Amino acid sequence: MKLPKHYYSWTTFIGAAIASLSFLMIVFLFLLSLLFSEGENYSGLFTFIILPVIMFIGLIMIPIGIFFKKRKEQRRKVEREFKFPIVDFNDSKQRTMLFFITIGLTIFLVLSALGSYQAFHYTESNEFCGTLCHKVMEPEYVAYMGSAHERVNCVECHVGSGAGWYVRSKLSGLYQVYSVIAKAYPTPIETPIHNLRPAQETCERCHWPEKFYDRKYLTHRHYMADEENTEWDISLLLKTSPQYRALGLQDGIHWHINPNVKIEYKPATFKRDVIAWVKYTNLSSGEETIYRDPEYEIDESVLDTLELRTMDCLDCHNRPSHNYRSPTNFIDEAITAGKISSDLPEIKLTAMGILVNDFPTTDSAFAFIDQEIDDFYLSNYPDVYDTNKVAIDAAKSAMKEGYSKNIFPMMKVKWNEYPNYLGHLENDGCYRCHNDRFQNERATTISRDCNLCHLIKAQGTPENMEYAEGEGSLEFKHPIDIGDEWKETHCAECHSALF
Repeated sequence: MKLPKHYYSWTTFIGAAIASLSFLMIVFLFLLSLLFSEGENYSGLFTFIILPVIMFIGLIMIPIGIFFKKRKEQRRKVEREFKFPIVDFNDSKQRTMLFFITIGLTIFLVLSALGSYQAFHYTESNEFCGTLCHKVMEPEYVAYMGSAHERVNCVECHVGSGAGWYVRSKLSGLYQVYSVIAKAYPTPIETPIHNLRPAQETCERCHWPEKFYDRKYLTHRHYMADEENTEWDISLLLKTSPQYRALGLQDGIHWHINPNVKIEYKPATFKRDVIAWVKYTNLSSGEETIYRDPEYEIDESVLDTLELRTMDCLDCHNRPSHNYRSPTNFIDEAITAGKISSDLPEIKLTAMGILVNDFPTTDSAFAFIDQEIDDFYLSNYPDVYDTNKVAIDAAKSAMKEGYSKNIFPMMKVKWNEYPNYLGHLENDGCYRCHNDRFQNERATTISRDCNLCHLIKAQGTPENMEYAEGEGSLEFKHPIDIGDEWKETHCAECHSALF
């Protein structure tokens, strides 16, 4: 079939070539993705996003070329009466052209619909979120892969259902793409706590507040930073809810999200690690109580400008899927799991002394771990080094494994950059409010009493364990004798520094 003379222009030819090649590459990559799964992230990016955009640009160039070719020919004529094009279906050429245009347009629309559908699902996938921008998102994706929400898709929490938040997330994503290309992102990346969808629309789709959660019995095994790596165990009864299911959320930790109670607060910092003002409202009676910290001085005009936030799940469970554990935590776990032998003298202390340092890259951290462990045992325990080489190598491997999952020097990510407020050992967490300083007009304080949230049922070394009697509890005993200092000083003041 002979094409109209206006079709013959370089712009039209180039556009047709671009569109045709892009289409063939899309088909080829799509078929390839059905056969091979490796490289799926980047092939998906090209198949469903980049190449369709290029093909669309090529298709747009075709009518643009025809338009300018036609206008150029019209300008060459001195006089020409303007006439609309004549559509005559009795003309076999026009019928043939219309047939091919209709077929081509139909195929294009069908493929565009399928491509858009695939592009939608691709941009909603965990791999797209976590591995496409590998360096930037590596810390979040690695932490997510080992979290309790590993089988929950990223978008179910970060976007949720509904077109409004979907559009909002894609608009936000455009800036993130720019930030990655222009390397304009901060290190570490700030947690988007002020832009997250409300927990009522995400978390509560599975973890609804009215659900009763039984009290949980927890046993933690720690190791002291001494020559023997002395084991210290502590067992807690976590008072998530009341003792009896019939009491609902009348007390316990989850009382804070009781539907009949409203807790509001004003954080003084972006990370919400310092609280300036707390308000309790009994929604049944309408009673309101405001608590202030006398030791935290803040001008009323400044207080009025602070964000007023209603407490929800994320105020305590603020790292549900992206938690970066401290070396104290993952080294204790490695010793308990047998990956690091507790028979290696001072291994806990030595590991802490190494992992407290900052490194420019993961490789340099690994090299430092190898060098320092070898040097330490060669210098201080040469007999141990000679007879326990396998155990020492295993300890180094376990340290590297814990480091690679929790510390990312390229993005400056580690445990103290993203504090976990669930608890109070390494970050203030509960102590942000429960510190015996916040008080109301009647001088009633928000108590710091340990037994409000948990009961200590057992504690001590394996050879000298203490056990609570019946439903009673033990008073906390610090593994190292520090007197009553633990009653006055927050745990995190020491433990955030690993010792």
